[in-house]
Formats: sequence, C-alpha cells, structure tokens
Amino acid sequence: MIPRVNILFNILRNIERSVFQIFGQPPRELALAYVHENPTPAPGKKFSLADLIGDGILYAMPKSRRTVEKRMKRKFGHPDYHYKLLLPKTNILVCTDCGHNYERGHLCANCYNKVEKETKEIQAQIREKLGTGPVEKDVVVLYEGETTPDQPKEFWNGKRIIEMKKERPKWFSKNLLQKTTQQPSNSTDVKPKDLA
Repeated sequence: MIPRVNILFNILRNIERSVFQIFGQPPRELALAYVHENPTPAPGKKFSLADLIGDGILYAMPKSRRTVEKRMKRKFGHPDYHYKLLLPKTNILVCTDCGHNYERGHLCANCYNKVEKETKEIQAQIREKLGTGPVEKDVVVLYEGETTPDQPKEFWNGKRIIEMKKERPKWFSKNLLQKTTQQPSNSTDVKPKDLA
C-alpha cells in the first residue's frame, strides 16, 4: 500500500512543478499538501532487526576475498609500476659456539634451544625432589662427578641440593657470571662470513 502512495505522491509533485513552470507561481487551488502516516505494525508481529535494516548497507566488512594476484601485487609490487624488490639480508652472523647462522641483535636459536632443554630438565628434577610447592630456600644444582664446593658449612645452611645424573654440559658454567668451561678451539678453519 505504501509504495503506491509514494508513486502517487511523486506524480502529483511532478504535475505541481510543471504548473509552476507554466504560470510562474502555483495557484493556491492546486497546492498540494501531503501528510505521511507511519504504518503501525501488526499486533501479532514481533520486532526484528532484519525488518529495521532491510536491504541496508553494512560497512566495515569486505564483500569479497582479495585475489592471490592482488595480494602478491600489494606484497611485492608490480614491475610496470612500483616494484618492491626482495633485498638480501646483510645482518646474518655465524655463532662462535655452534656455527649456526643467526640475525644480528637476536640470540642464536640453536644455543637458545640447548639452554631451554637443559633448563626444563633441571626444572623437572626440582619438581620431582621438592614438589610443586613454593621453594623458599636456595637451590644448588650439582652434576655427576661434582662434589659440594669448598664452602663453609654456614653457606649450605638452608640450601637444597639437586643432583643431576649426567655430566655438566661444557657450555654451562658453575657460576653463571663466569665464562663457559668449554676450552677455546684450536681449529684453524675459517668460518664463512657474509652469507646472504
């Protein structure tokens, strides 16, 4: 019913404009007044958001997926227009301990994995011996073949000792503030540099 009223209103408005153009001023007898009444919803019908929005446009959501070609152009550019070159990295270094490559400003991933593995073993041993409760006293880790260091008896008061059933790794010093116990290499091989 409402669309028909709108069509009728548009027709009458067009007639009014044409009369205005002919006479220069619309006669008062032909002036139209239109009062639009809001239709009341049917009593049995519930309010829904779909009725309110209808075929409206919802923004902030992509209508379609970006194609692979467009994604690659955004990532690498286009040779005919703006070409984003793939530049080789020049900040690759060789680890002096294990010989693996790593990026300058980062830790060597291979060395970090070794330390992480050893730390997890120590934590598992601590959990096995001391349980999961809070550890209020200092914990000393001793490896196979190591005896309690030459320290006065007062030093050991209130400390817990965890014994690992393997030899201490060469890279893991007793005092973490000191350098490693690993002997410097006598090798004369030159490690490659600037591999990028």
